[in-house]
Amino acid sequence: MSLALSAALLAAPARPALADVASWIVFDAESGRILDEKDATRQWYPASITKLMTAYVTFKAIREGRASMQSVVTVTKNAAAEPPSKMGFRPGTKLTVENALKMVLVKSANDIAVALGEAIGGTESGFIVLMNQEASRMGLSATHFVNPHGLPDNRQVSSARDLGVLARRLWLDFPEYRGLYGHAGLKFGKKTLRSANREFLMRVRGANGLKTGYICNSGFNVAVSATRRGRTVMAVILGAGSGLERLAHSRELIEKGFDTRGRGSIEDLKGISQKPPQDGYCKSNPRPSAEELVARYGKNDKKPSAILSYNGRLEGSSGRIIPGVNVSREPAKADVPKKGNKIDWGQLMEDLAGPRLVAYNTIPVSIGVPRDAAAIAAPAITVVPVAKPGRLREATGEASQDAPEKIAKSASPGAILTSEGADEGSDDDDAGEAKPGAIFKGTLAPNAPLPILKPKSP
Repeated sequence: MSLALSAALLAAPARPALADVASWIVFDAESGRILDEKDATRQWYPASITKLMTAYVTFKAIREGRASMQSVVTVTKNAAAEPPSKMGFRPGTKLTVENALKMVLVKSANDIAVALGEAIGGTESGFIVLMNQEASRMGLSATHFVNPHGLPDNRQVSSARDLGVLARRLWLDFPEYRGLYGHAGLKFGKKTLRSANREFLMRVRGANGLKTGYICNSGFNVAVSATRRGRTVMAVILGAGSGLERLAHSRELIEKGFDTRGRGSIEDLKGISQKPPQDGYCKSNPRPSAEELVARYGKNDKKPSAILSYNGRLEGSSGRIIPGVNVSREPAKADVPKKGNKIDWGQLMEDLAGPRLVAYNTIPVSIGVPRDAAAIAAPAITVVPVAKPGRLREATGEASQDAPEKIAKSASPGAILTSEGADEGSDDDDAGEAKPGAIFKGTLAPNAPLPILKPKSP
């Protein structure tokens, strides 16, 4: 190689490195030992991971005897007005707490999260009081809730550390409900509703939870867990650039977590190190390319290649370096799988997250309640109404956790509504699967664009 050519190669601009996931923590569920973390006390928008606190408050009400899994949840007009992801039931529809929890934790149904909150807290505002009381009791110093679902509101904040503590408390305080987090989908009548966490649950050995989340201001979030030989490792990931990056990163953290003994306790990691990201995080942190994902998470079985500096060369295949020549080596780039000229996203997912280890299965859900179902006793709390931001509009790009674009009208019972394109935080377009909204017949009706109120973070 000539000196001029070598110098030209060095002068060529390098491709920008793949931005790392913004914040994460991985820890042992039983002991609380931190296995690894990055900016875990940075404040962030939790998106639908919020629903883990919705579940916690509900479980506590059941333990206190104020409710049962067969208690009545009624869909109100307030609940039915929430944007997708949602079940789309008409106001007045009744269902049990058990079915409501499944719809909230597996399908991430925003309308049912509000209906469940109203049932447990007496009102939505009352439920939010209970959420913040629990956050304070757990020592979640970076966390504040203003809604039970995680839809966009800049006042609703948390951190990877705080969400990890919440996930751990759910696991330890209510072991009887651990089975609710590990389902890849729901079956409602003839319709199948997929969990956005299904690929993690099906591809990672021992996977059993927990919850995904996505809004533009947060990027792709997830809390995950896996149990092997009696040990459970959990991780919280905030701010991934795509569902596939979130999946690959969560799998990597869990695998490394099982090989790590850890240091310190998640309970002792407190405070706020940074403020939340600026609005429009999903635009400033674009989706990583297939090449970037392979470079970061792919397996690399190729031999490294030699990189020559401007003043030298590598002699022959022996690797003998000419005196005075600077030679560095870098790993060879892994190949991106393709079908013809197009990226094979299904194979790429398998390369990054492993093959499916278990079959896709669903659990049934339904509406209706037993004749003898008891009402839920109201909590003894003082309620200060929580102001809501303006109804989410098409122009904001943040109307839903899934593909936040449109607001749905209330549909007939069973007309489950999802935003077109993909379910929450998934990369179904990339994986080449059918789009989840394709099998549902609910009509999505956008309202006239109006600006959303964006309250400042506390």
